[in-house]
Amino acid sequence: KPRRLEIKGKGEVVREDSHVRPSPLEALAKIRPAFGGVQTGGNSSAVVDGAAGVVVASGKWLKAKAKAPLARIVACAAIGVPPQFMGIGPVPAIRAVLARAGLSLSQIDRIEINEAFGAQVMACSRELGLNEAKLNVHGGAVAIGHPLGATGVRLAFTLSRQLQREGLRYGVASACIGGGQGIAMIVENPAAAQS
Repeated sequence: KPRRLEIKGKGEVVREDSHVRPSPLEALAKIRPAFGGVQTGGNSSAVVDGAAGVVVASGKWLKAKAKAPLARIVACAAIGVPPQFMGIGPVPAIRAVLARAGLSLSQIDRIEINEAFGAQVMACSRELGLNEAKLNVHGGAVAIGHPLGATGVRLAFTLSRQLQREGLRYGVASACIGGGQGIAMIVENPAAAQS
């Protein structure tokens, strides 16, 4: 049944991304580490505003409504890791989702790993032996931002659009979760699956 949402008050139209800022290498090199290691405000994601909505539908519903999906969810996996190593969570989650889907990493065309911290995604990439030409090709959360509560949809949508635009078939979206988890999902471009 249709629903309406009324928002009282006057809103503003967002015309530009508030996260984009000049980032010359010289300035980034001067930022002091936040935790005594290598993480700085320049190689960590910003927590940005964001909202997202998504429709997950069955193939039967799509056919009945004559709708074409942006992507098909192939498989999902969530894995626990020791809390002190929460940033590595995407590694076992990606391995688990590949096993669940019966796919190998070599069959994956694009990978989106939410990079809360630059070093975190680099560690995941090294551990998995990723082809970095396939990883966060339009910039990850350090470039785009980390919209809490909307990050999963942001990852899946960015990934699905890349697959569609480039005529590629499979992609993996993954994120670490504070407290000690990793989550991953494989999506498929339906148009590439048919060719």
